[in-house]
Amino acid sequence: MDFTISDEMKMVTEAVGRFVREKVQPLEAVTEETGQIPPDALTALKAEAQALGFYALNMSEAAGGGGLGVLDMCLVEEQLGQTSDALIRRIFGQVYPMLDALTGDLRERYLYPTVRGDKICAMAITEPGAGSDAAAIRTHARLDGDHWVLNGTKHFISDGDIADYTIVMAVTDAEQRARGGITLFLVDRDTPGFRVTRTQKMMGHRGYGHAELTFDEVRVPKLQVLGEVGQGFRVMMANVGGIRLGHIGARAVGMASRVLDMMRDHAATRQQFGQPIGDFQMVQQMIADSAMEIFATRMMVLNTAWEVDQGLDPRDKVSMVKVQASEMLGRVADRGIQIFGGYGFTKELPLERIYRDARVTRIYDGTSEVHRMLIARSIIKRGLTL
Repeated sequence: MDFTISDEMKMVTEAVGRFVREKVQPLEAVTEETGQIPPDALTALKAEAQALGFYALNMSEAAGGGGLGVLDMCLVEEQLGQTSDALIRRIFGQVYPMLDALTGDLRERYLYPTVRGDKICAMAITEPGAGSDAAAIRTHARLDGDHWVLNGTKHFISDGDIADYTIVMAVTDAEQRARGGITLFLVDRDTPGFRVTRTQKMMGHRGYGHAELTFDEVRVPKLQVLGEVGQGFRVMMANVGGIRLGHIGARAVGMASRVLDMMRDHAATRQQFGQPIGDFQMVQQMIADSAMEIFATRMMVLNTAWEVDQGLDPRDKVSMVKVQASEMLGRVADRGIQIFGGYGFTKELPLERIYRDARVTRIYDGTSEVHRMLIARSIIKRGLTL
């Protein structure tokens, strides 16, 4: 395979990275302290990102997006990963790629406004009794005339508290749930029976809400189905690989690279015992180990993204990337704090926030333990295929 990056993508990634470092990162501290992005600054930066063509780059050109493939999007996500998830969501758009499957009037009502940034979409899959095992969801829908009637509870739903509409995964055929009994519904915020019952406070990822949602006899028109009835799990799985590669794999590479840059600068300037701490072998080992892990993870991300773009289904590799990237970022952030010592533990530097934010990446989108189980099962059944 050819690892050459086109001149056009080099220009795009350099421009995005410069925008993130110069204009987005300065908002991190106030967002962390207040729990919200300053509205005026957000409006201005979002408009500027849209004018530069940085908004919804993952969506097709037909939908009004950037039309980037999975590999190119991962290159962009490396740059986005150098700032917090809250700022990425609001300034560059959190647009779920499965929305491109919408047809007819639904594209006008949901897809195009979301790609333009006029509407915010949330994805509601996780439940109190169904986390990594998404097929175990209990939220269900029954057909009643021209409507589906939803009942159930979702939690840990990012942006669920402010979304204009939510993609809700529900069981429509309990007996066939493993082979086609799950459907995705588009539920508008003002639909009777739909409620945001609470916003769940988190250890990290401040600046956007994580909500608990309840559905009590929520009536959704038959046409507001994403994909086909009974094919919700298949639609989700067709898109989740690219999401995991970009949002977890590539962003972890970007944030870890930012931490490594901080470690390098500090090691060269911080003096102890009459010499830079970078002269000490223990510090050198932490820097070298971090660089090796970042490089290895980046190669895993790019190789797997390339396979997705070729129409292959490297789901084992996606699981490997998910585990490797999330755990790598945790280790690099930990080393960063160690090299900075007491200052690394303070809120004067972004390291303690990065450390906290990194922790959840080993949990969401399938825990490390579940992905290891999936990898092992696949190898036992089919052998290792790289």
